[in-house]
Amino acid sequence: MGSWILRLLLPQLLLVLLIQHADSSSIIKHLPGFEGPLPFELETGYIGVGEAEEDQMFYYFIKSESNPKEDPLLVWLTGGPGCSSFSGLVYENGPLAFKVEAYNGSIPSLVSTTYSWTKVANIIYLDQPVGTGFSYSRNPLADIPSDTGSAKRVDEFLRKILFLLLVIVVQWLAKHPEYFSNPFYVTGNSYSELLYQFITGNYLCCEPQINLQGYMLGNPLTDIDLDFNTRIPFAHGMALISDELYESLKRSCGGNYFKVDPINTECLKLVEEYKKCVSRIYEELVLESNCDTTSPDCYTYRYLLSEYWANNEIVRRALNVVKGTTGKWERCNFNVLCKKDIKSSIPYHMNNSIKGYRSLILSGDHDMTIPFVSTQDWIRSLNFSIIEKWRPWMVVDRVAGFTKTYANKMTFATVKGGGHTLEYKPEENSILFKRWISGQPL
Repeated sequence: MGSWILRLLLPQLLLVLLIQHADSSSIIKHLPGFEGPLPFELETGYIGVGEAEEDQMFYYFIKSESNPKEDPLLVWLTGGPGCSSFSGLVYENGPLAFKVEAYNGSIPSLVSTTYSWTKVANIIYLDQPVGTGFSYSRNPLADIPSDTGSAKRVDEFLRKILFLLLVIVVQWLAKHPEYFSNPFYVTGNSYSELLYQFITGNYLCCEPQINLQGYMLGNPLTDIDLDFNTRIPFAHGMALISDELYESLKRSCGGNYFKVDPINTECLKLVEEYKKCVSRIYEELVLESNCDTTSPDCYTYRYLLSEYWANNEIVRRALNVVKGTTGKWERCNFNVLCKKDIKSSIPYHMNNSIKGYRSLILSGDHDMTIPFVSTQDWIRSLNFSIIEKWRPWMVVDRVAGFTKTYANKMTFATVKGGGHTLEYKPEENSILFKRWISGQPL
């Protein structure tokens, strides 16, 4: 059977087969560290994909607190690659957060948030790829997944990693058919390359079609050379390096600061001088300095709380994590095996624009990891006309950032004082998202 015919027939087969596996999830009423019953509906579980369901992808599903039958359905992909979606849930846009206090050996405390996107949307927080969070493989000898993926461990009829994500969503919807008609959006932060392929692939697979309406990306890694080379102009604009150093860098390096020719010793020397200047700056939010992450006074100390929490056996039992499948849980497992073989995602954005999908691209304007400078550059390169000119967007009477809208239904917005992820300005990001998802002007 030809591969394309196989791809067309498989989704119907999947829906028949996968409905039979609808018992691998649990409704969670209470969570260790949270006082009282949860004020929202949480489901956790695994989606088995691949040969003999050898890849077990863990997810957290939170039902909308407003109108779940009609509100949008989002899948959230935390970047890295290798960062658990739980990071998005408790640090960025979910209904829970950790109470930041010195760890005393007990289970860290969780509190409710006021800025959760689940106020207006149903969200699937997905741990991907395998090896991330509580997702695991029953086959430790499986091929290393990649962005574009030829992955033998993903069943003979799923040729690429994007089909793995499609199957996960289709399988989840097979277990929750009441959400099939809800507007569906793919959302994520930073390194979420699967997102682009997922959207492109929706027309190739699956039936019934997912009701895909668009996507939202925060500070996305889009073109490695462009994103990394703009860190130096950004640093200069933020007064982190001197005019003299910046002019020398431009003159010696010709705009190429990331992959410097080894024979260009002058440029190499200047880049090292730049690195020395910014070495104490916290790259994800240049308003902060690097600090001792084990100190409660350090901003990133809160990340340790999620590791203390998720590595507690009481917590794992509450989440219904399969015992023995995950060793030490890490918020971000940067050793996860994943080949980064997509160098630029700009063509994917063009394809998605042609297909008419809505998109929201956010940039924290104090992020030096993926500077807003590069994001603006690649958006301009799509060459779509401007529908709404650059203007401030407001929260009450405060300027919360700036925005611009293009003819391809793409909205770009900065978040004033924001960093690499949503957590640095959660209230502003929440207001921005709620306006955009409902079709209101920012």
